[in-house]
Amino acid sequence: MVNACPSVTAWRVARHRARHQLLERGAVFTDPLAIRVMGAEGETLATAGDGPGEKGFRLFMAIRSRIAEDRLAHAVRRGVRQAVVLGGGVDTFGLRNPYERHGLGVFEVDRPVMQDWKRRHLARMGLLVPRSLTYVPVDFAQDSLRAGLVNAGFDPGQPAFFSWLGVVPYLTRADIGQTLRFVSGIPDAEIVFDYGEPVENYHGDHRKRMEERGRFVASVGEPWLSRFSPVAMHAMLRDAGFNAITDYDRAGLSAYFGWPVSRSGPEAGPHVVVARPA
Repeated sequence: MVNACPSVTAWRVARHRARHQLLERGAVFTDPLAIRVMGAEGETLATAGDGPGEKGFRLFMAIRSRIAEDRLAHAVRRGVRQAVVLGGGVDTFGLRNPYERHGLGVFEVDRPVMQDWKRRHLARMGLLVPRSLTYVPVDFAQDSLRAGLVNAGFDPGQPAFFSWLGVVPYLTRADIGQTLRFVSGIPDAEIVFDYGEPVENYHGDHRKRMEERGRFVASVGEPWLSRFSPVAMHAMLRDAGFNAITDYDRAGLSAYFGWPVSRSGPEAGPHVVVARPA
C-alpha cells in the first residue's frame, strides 16, 4: 500500500482527514499537517471522487477528532498536563500540540511496528517530533498499557486525558474493558472514544455499505472484533468505573455542531463517547 504503512485502516483514516481539509476546507476539524503527512498522495486527494457513503464517513472522522480535541482543550484549562493518544496511527496531534507552552505532554500509544514505520515516515516528510511527544510501543492485546506508559514517563497519580479514536472495533471486549478500567483509575481522568453498533442494527443501503466495510477490513487483516449497542456499551463503562457518560449518536452529533437534526434517516450509526469516572 501507499508508503507501506503497516495499517491499511490507519492510512485510510489519515486520507479522510486530509480530504476533509481540501474538500470541506476543514470546516469541522482543522488539521494543518493532515495533507503534508500524506506525502506524495496528498497532491492527488482533491481530485479523487467520493464513493457511496464516503462523504459521511469522512465527516465522521473529522467530527470525532473535533470532539476529542474540544474536550482536551477543556481538560488543559482545568489543569490536566498529560494527554494519551491510544492507537495513534497517522494522527498528527502530538506533532502540532498547541498546549506545549502550557506544559502538556503527549504520550502516543500504538503497536511497535506501527510506531517504527511512523518515525521513519515523519522523517521522510521532514516533520519534526517535538520534545513534548513520547512514543509508547504497546500492543493492546499483548502488553500492559499501564507498564508501557509508566516506563515512558507517564505519572498514573496525576490527571490525564485519553483520546481513543478508531480503535475499539478492532479489539476484543476483554481488551476494551481492561483499557477502560485502567483509565478510570487515573485521577480526574477523561476519555473520548468512538464505537459502532452491530451491523444488524443498520437497514437498507446503509447496512449494505457497513457489510462491505466489514468485508474490506477483514480482507486486509484488520477485522472488526467488537461492536456494541448503546445499552451494552454503557454497561461496560459503568462496570469499568465510569459514572459520567455522554454518548453522541447521530442526532447528538448533529446537535453538537448546531446542525439540523434529522429523524428520518437510519437510526443506527457511529457513536462518540465522552466519559469520566465521576
